[in-house]
Amino acid sequence: MARKRNSSVFEDIFEIAALLPWWVGCALAAVSYLVLHRYASAVVSATAPGQLVVGTVTKTLASVGQVVIPLVLMAGSLASFLGRRKRAGLLEEAAGDKSGECLRSMSWRDFEMLVGESFRIRGFAVEETGGGGADGGIDLKLRKGNEVFLVQCKQWRAYKVSVTIVRELFGVMAAQGATGGFVVTSGIFTADAKEFAKGRNIELIDGSALAKLIGSAGNHQPPGRDGHAAISTRSPACPTCGSEMIKRTARQGANAGGEFWGCSQFPKCRGVRSFG
Repeated sequence: MARKRNSSVFEDIFEIAALLPWWVGCALAAVSYLVLHRYASAVVSATAPGQLVVGTVTKTLASVGQVVIPLVLMAGSLASFLGRRKRAGLLEEAAGDKSGECLRSMSWRDFEMLVGESFRIRGFAVEETGGGGADGGIDLKLRKGNEVFLVQCKQWRAYKVSVTIVRELFGVMAAQGATGGFVVTSGIFTADAKEFAKGRNIELIDGSALAKLIGSAGNHQPPGRDGHAAISTRSPACPTCGSEMIKRTARQGANAGGEFWGCSQFPKCRGVRSFG
């Protein structure tokens, strides 16, 4: 994680702990205390003045760190626990609301948290970037294995998402070497946006598809074996091994640019189906 400008080491530790599962942060707090306490309790002995100074400084830093660092990690763990609880609550509330009023009254920040939790339930590791800055407006980064997917969330007020948003996502995907991307809205996409997304490993999730995504996540439906199956419920089963398939785009050969279904277990399984 790149350190934010003017942020301290303790702020970075807190943010890392807040991103981890709460119990991992608690475990790190216990380990850090045990390790630092060992140095804080050690007797300083040295044969040279330089060694004595180093030993004294190390003991002093460890004495302070054995208290401060575990407390910071525990605070981050609490933030993680409360954050996960809020995300689960947002998902449960949205999944149970058939009128769509929940999404319409949701803040942009809660909307991003809801979308992130929906992907997390499906097996992705989710990083909330908050949009803007060096990430080019990307709101979420999804990871599974060595693959990275980028997500832009457009809150409900952006009812019709234009091709400009999709083009921006594609540019950031190319710059960061992402496997694919998603644009998520509770509204709809223009015809130009849909046309541009074809053949570019970008999935457009409109209000109807979003409701299905939230509903399936709310029901805790398991993801594909590798956790990064396409959101569409039309994903077929692999004809070779029976695993869920992923929409892919041929990068070379006679069918370059064409879409097809590839097995989620690739390269272990090379089963394919024609798309359409």
